[in-house]
Amino acid sequence: MWLYFYYLNIIYVMNYRLFVILLIVLSHFTINIYSQPILLKTGWKFSKGDDMRWAATDIDDSKWQNIEVSRTWEEQGNDKYDGFGWYRVKFDMPSNIKEKSYLKDSLKFILGKIDDHDEVYLNGQLIGKNAGKNFPIGNNDNTARFTAYNIPRKYVISALHPAIKWNGSNVLAVRVYDQLGGGGMTEGECSVSMVDIIDVITLDIKSTPYRITPNNNWNKPIRLIVNSGNMTFAGIFAVEVKDIESTKTLFNVSVNANFNTQKSFVYEANIPAIENAIVSYTFAHDLSGNNISESSELPYLLTPVETDSPKINGAKIYGTRIGKPFLYKIPASGNKPMKYKVQNLPEGLILDENTGIITGIAKKQGTYKTMVTASNANGTMTREFTISIGNDIALTPPMGWNSWNCWGLAVSDEKVRSSAKAFIDKGLIDYGWAYVNIDDGWEDKRDANGNIKPNEKFPDMKALGDYLHSNGLKFGIYSSPGPKTCGGYEGSYKYEQNDANTYAQWGIDYLKYDWCAYSDIAPDAAKAFSWTNYRLSDANKKYLPDLKKPYQVMQKCLAVINRDIVYSLCQYGWGDVWTWGHETNGNLWRTTGDIEDTWSSLYRIGFSQHELYPYAKPGRWNDPDMLIVGMVGWGPNLHPTRLTISEQYTHISLWAMLSAPLLIGCDMAQLDDFTLNLLKNSEVIDINQDIAAKQAQRVFKNNNYEIYVKTLNDGGKAIAIFNVSTITQNISIKWQDYSISGYKTIRDVWRQKDMGTFGTGYDAKIPAHGCRLLKVY
Repeated sequence: MWLYFYYLNIIYVMNYRLFVILLIVLSHFTINIYSQPILLKTGWKFSKGDDMRWAATDIDDSKWQNIEVSRTWEEQGNDKYDGFGWYRVKFDMPSNIKEKSYLKDSLKFILGKIDDHDEVYLNGQLIGKNAGKNFPIGNNDNTARFTAYNIPRKYVISALHPAIKWNGSNVLAVRVYDQLGGGGMTEGECSVSMVDIIDVITLDIKSTPYRITPNNNWNKPIRLIVNSGNMTFAGIFAVEVKDIESTKTLFNVSVNANFNTQKSFVYEANIPAIENAIVSYTFAHDLSGNNISESSELPYLLTPVETDSPKINGAKIYGTRIGKPFLYKIPASGNKPMKYKVQNLPEGLILDENTGIITGIAKKQGTYKTMVTASNANGTMTREFTISIGNDIALTPPMGWNSWNCWGLAVSDEKVRSSAKAFIDKGLIDYGWAYVNIDDGWEDKRDANGNIKPNEKFPDMKALGDYLHSNGLKFGIYSSPGPKTCGGYEGSYKYEQNDANTYAQWGIDYLKYDWCAYSDIAPDAAKAFSWTNYRLSDANKKYLPDLKKPYQVMQKCLAVINRDIVYSLCQYGWGDVWTWGHETNGNLWRTTGDIEDTWSSLYRIGFSQHELYPYAKPGRWNDPDMLIVGMVGWGPNLHPTRLTISEQYTHISLWAMLSAPLLIGCDMAQLDDFTLNLLKNSEVIDINQDIAAKQAQRVFKNNNYEIYVKTLNDGGKAIAIFNVSTITQNISIKWQDYSISGYKTIRDVWRQKDMGTFGTGYDAKIPAHGCRLLKVY
């Protein structure tokens, strides 16, 4: 509730659109308009180290560091610190918060998110913990190491607990253990309050996604669930849709709701598909008068429904090194079954006419202009396709999936196969999505010969690779040049050739090579750079050889195996990697730290890439990290992305303009209709996969909007207008400002629709954090 009142206090100085966005971002919080918690946002003290006496009330922490609980401790003067840290805050606990609560038996502590593990003490007594089997985590507890780092912390104790000092001063102490990456308390949503109806009742709007119906409505089951006790509730359940900009009510319905511990209330909401609208679901309890409400932005679909006739999609060029195995699946949407033909196929390559999968080993180097045909009962399409047999691979940005942003260390063979199956069943493979990449968490120990073995979650890596390849998909793996990976598993240090040989035997097509514990091997270089201090300067230039070395070592090992492996350098942009990544034969290189599913993270990372355009070229790509759409969570607990609908269109549009690798980070088995529509726009993909390989340039920026222009291989230009402000903007662009002259046809790329011919420029009304993606020709 404190969030509700806090934002009501500032609504007078901001427009409704921003207020709505804030509500959307915070939609996982229920709202009780009667219970006011004690806020713990300020007054926190911090100390590195570990001393159990720091849990007590009488410790003098006056000389401890003042710290914010909304940012990691690394961001506040404790750069690269791993290990234990303690947070302490003092607060008064008035007994009248019990009197104002409908339920009076329990007290809850909300502590935002903590990286990685924690124990929480109230006045010296342990009241909760979130950790693995051991605390701190030991070398034999790898599977538990990161299971808690992205989970919201809520601890509940009895209102009669002896640790509570009612009407007195209390001390809350949080003992945190962090290993690798940012550490500490990170979201700042800290409070103490009575457990009330908002905790007993769950208003579930997340477990089932929106589904589009044949009559173009959104269908979504909404549930009211009693999650504790033996209680019965009655009240009114209401659904209301409002226009985000005008706040006008566009749709509403209300029904009686009766439910109890044994039987939930389920309402099938059927809502008109309306663009730029917010939908609110509210339960008003009859007896207490308390309201529980959840809100979300209503999805809207821009990509047209795919046709039954064949349409060949994806990149128009594909490359393999001479003498290496060739695998390519022709991406063609339309009704199946489908027949495929290729004219002028290089000698040594074979096409399966029923699957569209090309395999073999090309015998001669060269650039082959082929004609690809796809046919079904509804028609035929033919398109030119270039096959390059030479020295370069990844001639367009890789497209596929990576397990980390959904499963974290909980990844398994079953989850990987499920993702691959979704690629096929949901038709993403028909648009060029090809790579299925396992991130950290697959490794076990080495055998007597030094060869890495997969753990029990992956019983047969070769069989998994064969399964993927048989369906035309590519197989990706993860490792680190250090002794350990980020998750504490076996790294490749001193076993690089063993691992490269093993990857070749398994049929690996992609390697993400993550710096992580190589900091132990090159500590001086690691101290010189961080996620917030990654640029190359005169002061840290001497460490550049240390940054390059581990990637050069693996480069040499990959060069001698009989397999093409796309080489992904993951070292967070340190030392301006885009200026030297090609020297290690890297095909792509991370330019930033990890992305999260928030606008602030998307904006900070995505809109900081504009200076890197000179370094993008065929086989060499700037990588601003994976896509954060769909069900994410870093394993094993998933949630819908916190990006608004408009922000998701901006996300995909920006990555397309940046010629960035497109690696989906969500649970593929739970792809909803909106996310699938977002990922299957062939014209947006064409901009990303354009064979001219020119990253867009930022040509305009102010506080409200930014404009990017990308020159395309066909002579046209892609123009993206991004509204980075918190209100709807009317934005005008003039051709003369961007070296465009004469009358031009404007095509709305997302809607795949020509908008007409414009002589001097173009005007657009764009929602907050939204965009227009145009093609001008």
